[in-house]
Amino acid sequence: MEIDGSVTVRKVWGGLAQLEEIEADCPKGHWEALTLFLYNPKSRQWSQTFINAKMGVISSALIGAFKDAQGELFQQDTFNNRSILVRGVWSNITSNTHNYIESYSDDGGKTWRAAFIAHLTREQE
Repeated sequence: MEIDGSVTVRKVWGGLAQLEEIEADCPKGHWEALTLFLYNPKSRQWSQTFINAKMGVISSALIGAFKDAQGELFQQDTFNNRSILVRGVWSNITSNTHNYIESYSDDGGKTWRAAFIAHLTREQE
């Protein structure tokens, strides 16, 4: 399914946090969500928490780091009563674009299945 939408990003606390507001229209209707990124200066890691407006529940955070225009964050979760790993990968990060892929593994990270792929481009003013 292809979705066309917008992400509005706002830095918070001098860049130690970032709030993303997501809006999109897809075949199942209008979709709204929030993503909160928090930087932990002691561990030098970021956490990403996602909130879907329809569910109103805060997800467990993905945790990891960004380096050399790429980021990898991980989380343990459950799907269909099975333990899975979730991986979020940001790549080709520039001042105007980046790619994001969220993948799942049910074999301890040996193999990954992409579930969400996004190509984001900053709107020109």
